[in-house]
Amino acid sequence: MPNSLPDLTIHAALAQLHSGALTATALTQAVLDRILAVDNHVRAYLTLDPEGALKQAAAADARYAAGERAPLLGIPLALKDNLSTRGMETTCGSRILEHYIPPFDATVVARLKAAGAIILGKTNMDEFAMGSSTENSAFFPTHNPWDLTRVPGGSSGGSAAAVAAGEALGALGSDTGGSVRQPAALCGIVGLRPTYGLISRYGLIAFASSLDQVGPLTRDVTDAALLLNVLAGHDPRDGTSHTGALPDYTAALHSDLRGMRIGVPANALIAGVQPAVAQAVRAALEQLAALGAEIVNIDLPHDEHALATYYLIAPAEASANLARFDGVRYGYRAEAETLDALISRTRGEGFGPEVKRRIMLGTYALSAGYYDDYYRKAQQVRTLIRQDFERAFAEVDLIVNPTSPTTAFSLGARLDDPLQMYLADLFTLAQAIAGLPAISVPCGYDADGLPIGLQFAAPPLQEARLLQAAYAYEQATAWHRRHPEFIYTQEGELSS
Repeated sequence: MPNSLPDLTIHAALAQLHSGALTATALTQAVLDRILAVDNHVRAYLTLDPEGALKQAAAADARYAAGERAPLLGIPLALKDNLSTRGMETTCGSRILEHYIPPFDATVVARLKAAGAIILGKTNMDEFAMGSSTENSAFFPTHNPWDLTRVPGGSSGGSAAAVAAGEALGALGSDTGGSVRQPAALCGIVGLRPTYGLISRYGLIAFASSLDQVGPLTRDVTDAALLLNVLAGHDPRDGTSHTGALPDYTAALHSDLRGMRIGVPANALIAGVQPAVAQAVRAALEQLAALGAEIVNIDLPHDEHALATYYLIAPAEASANLARFDGVRYGYRAEAETLDALISRTRGEGFGPEVKRRIMLGTYALSAGYYDDYYRKAQQVRTLIRQDFERAFAEVDLIVNPTSPTTAFSLGARLDDPLQMYLADLFTLAQAIAGLPAISVPCGYDADGLPIGLQFAAPPLQEARLLQAAYAYEQATAWHRRHPEFIYTQEGELSS
């Protein structure tokens, strides 16, 4: 029989650990067994540290025996491979950083460890977080646990797939234009992008610094709130870090939506949205209304320009950030006789096609004669998009739309069509451009049994409001309680 321990939520596991009904060692071993059973199919992990995880679990059990408590003591978690982890390979899904081992922990990693979490390993991702399917990893693609012929989304696809498959109780990802929320939607879990600056970026290998944010991927909204409590807060090593006092986000989790006004943009259910997605989102809006919310039609007039704006700003920042990977100081180094040849050959051999494409796009947008026409113009449109949201939030409390216009597409289906791949993030880019918090929660399944995500967005620093509405919807439905069936078949074969 399959072991149900890997399918526990974080809060359910903590209750059992606190009561003494479960040990951290037993929980961690059960998750490692699940990984052994299914990850040859899912391929969520790039690096796994089973011995280290079991040592951490034994230490957690000793702390429990001594009467100690910590917010995540004994909980096995996974980390996206662009988060610096001391003593553990951190590749960013790229050959250029293969075998790189950081000498320090990212702030979020340090906070998880301080809270007692057990670090299982590092998850697969699109190279340097550039992609929407985790097919741009330099090592191998990750598969969606709901259908192994489909993508898990990206760029945090390894983290999302690991949580969906029970290969971790929760995971961290990063979200530049949707890379936490979109894979969460495609894998049937919860993905939270916080307000820009709420969670430290120190130790997150940069893609686009004005857009990047770390966020949790979890089985339910309560777990997202628990992780946010640990991760949020000021960090003097991140100059964009929020400095104000923060609430206990779990205190916001109640099901009363009376008096809440929820806005629905005019383009939320446009023609390009898969019919099953549109139907599920309409049903979710009806459920929110039944919970007491008022549904209001709103207009975000510059939202249609979010895709073009993002694909000027993000590549421009990437072209600057990735200039440091030159083969001189660390990472992959090509053989060459001159310094110029060394740098050129290292970058040519070390970076994959999508990273090269975006570096070239960004360099072009920043080049003399084109800066005003492209990068400066994109920043001006970014201001207009932010102002649209400000006007909308003067009238409504939250904004809702689909997280992804489609369910998970087939592996390989969009690899030769970058524009179609970019359109996978159609509904997640504007919130990132404006620095807003947003969360994706499961809201249904299509005829093929593939998950559908519903996205809530809130004004800056209103994560409590965001979590309240997401929790209320989640508790009124049962979508988040489903698990991919193939897992139990594989795990049963392992134990038989």
